[in-house]
Parts: sequence; C-alpha cells; structure tokens
Amino acid sequence: MIIEELKEYKKDIKKLSKKYSTLSEDIEVVKKVLFVNPKESPPFSFRIDNLGIDTCVIKIKKIASKTFKGKGVNSGFRLIYAHFEKEDRIVLIELFHKSKKEIEDKDRIFNNFK
Repeated sequence: MIIEELKEYKKDIKKLSKKYSTLSEDIEVVKKVLFVNPKESPPFSFRIDNLGIDTCVIKIKKIASKTFKGKGVNSGFRLIYAHFEKEDRIVLIELFHKSKKEIEDKDRIFNNFK
C-alpha cells in the first residue's frame, strides 16, 4: 500500500500541528489502520457519494488525538482520502478539526480527481 499526500493536505497538517502537538503521531496511527483496511467502515468512515467522479473518496469521521484527552465529543479530526484499490494506493486529501469546519472541500477533490 502506497500512501501519498496532496500539497494542500501537507499545509493542513503543518497548520494544525502548531496547535495540536500530537497530530503527527495520531496520523501515523491512522495510516497504520489504512494499511490494513483502506475501505470505508461505517459508522467511523464512509464513502462520499454524489461527487460526479469515479474516484472512491472516503471520509473518516472521528480521529481521536492525545491532545484532546478529556475534551468531550466535539473534539476530533476528519480525514478525507482517495482510495485506488486496483493500484493499492491512497491519497490523503484533507484534514480538518470537526468543530472548525463541517464539510470537506469539494473543490479540492474535483481539482485533483476529475
């Protein structure tokens, strides 16, 4: 399994890491899970439908962080990624804090996966 990152995703990580010190560690755990099971796994992750593209784009709804210990249900990140099953490849598209943003950046998805 190959895991790649969009340039915009790298900017997301860099920006969020300034506030959330354990983010790099937390994302490494997520990557290990994706190596084992890259497909959607409801209720924790699901395929984003109705995008009008062939690429399988998946949203992970709840990514815990050591930084959020004891913070409650509104803490956590969401990760958007594209899964190319035939190529055995994942492209990380977007990472955001779920209380700061409600929905994925569809323009980012369309611009990279038409």
